[in-house]
Amino acid sequence: MAFNPELPFNDLSPLPPSVELETKRVLKACIETRTALAGLQQAVALVPNPTVLINTIPFLEAQASSEIEHVISTADAMFRQEQLNERDADAATKEALRYRTALREGFESLKRRPLSTRTAEQICTIIRDVQMSVRKVPGTALVRDATKRTIYTPLVGEALLRDKLANWERFIHDESALDPVIRMAVAHYQFEAIHPFTDGNGRTGRVLNLLFLVEQNILRLPILYLSRYIIQNKGDYYDLLLSVTRDRKWEPWILYMLRATEQSAKWTNDKIAALRQLIDHTAEAVRRKLPKVYSRELIDAIFLQPYCRIERIVEAGVAKRQTASVYLKALAAANILDEKKFGRDKLFVHTRFLRLLTRDDNSFKRYE
Repeated sequence: MAFNPELPFNDLSPLPPSVELETKRVLKACIETRTALAGLQQAVALVPNPTVLINTIPFLEAQASSEIEHVISTADAMFRQEQLNERDADAATKEALRYRTALREGFESLKRRPLSTRTAEQICTIIRDVQMSVRKVPGTALVRDATKRTIYTPLVGEALLRDKLANWERFIHDESALDPVIRMAVAHYQFEAIHPFTDGNGRTGRVLNLLFLVEQNILRLPILYLSRYIIQNKGDYYDLLLSVTRDRKWEPWILYMLRATEQSAKWTNDKIAALRQLIDHTAEAVRRKLPKVYSRELIDAIFLQPYCRIERIVEAGVAKRQTASVYLKALAAANILDEKKFGRDKLFVHTRFLRLLTRDDNSFKRYE
């Protein structure tokens, strides 16, 4: 039966697809992708305090993945609001921050149970800030932004949706003969085609991609900035998803996801290398300028996030409140941090750190 975008796609085929997935082109791209991911793993292992990664790069992923769905915030606003009060943030920033929370909670859930429909429901619930479960109603038809023409109508019927999700679960866990990064690409298409929730499917699916790579021991931490590539190639993302549905063209879609993963791993690897340089350079500058203030624990604390409060220094066990205030003011006087007021709140901004995180350029201005 020919695909009709106006009708619910209840004929979605189960996984695995009845086509050759590991073609020569796919296998070649897979090797390159796995090499890049192995390099990222090694880079993470070299970071003395990996908390700096889990506290920062997921913010970038959250901002970009939300932007794909037209939820526009900035990483700067997210970092700032994390240290202030999320209730005071604009709606888009709150929603992007919830994506970050969903990724963190999903990561923690892997310690208790494998990826499942339940995990997806948990993630979507956090993102949407309302209880989400597999929908009992028809899904919202997807339309082309420019023409407003319907390009896809999701499946209908809770029983069918749950059956397809059960098949999706078996595929991600049981098809071990298929390389995990190829499995991730196939599973991501299937999840988006199932479209199990009334809203939040794209973001939930992209969180699941990272969690799957962690579950498969390909990543130690969910810090792959995958949505950056998707934003830069957004048209291809949606066109290739549709080409699988309409024409069963699996190879171009898998190659796209492998390329996205490879490029994201390289970008993240380069960012981590630059971050290590900035941490070492900052530590040397503080040791030279403020020898009585310097400690490695203080350096670690000011690199947890670009915006810092006195409470963070106290919570890190570096100093009690009064001394912590003295330390931060000394760092500001030495032009290591910038002291700024936001309403009644005072924050110390690590400007070099913030710029390094939010720009593609990996250079930074060195301290005198």
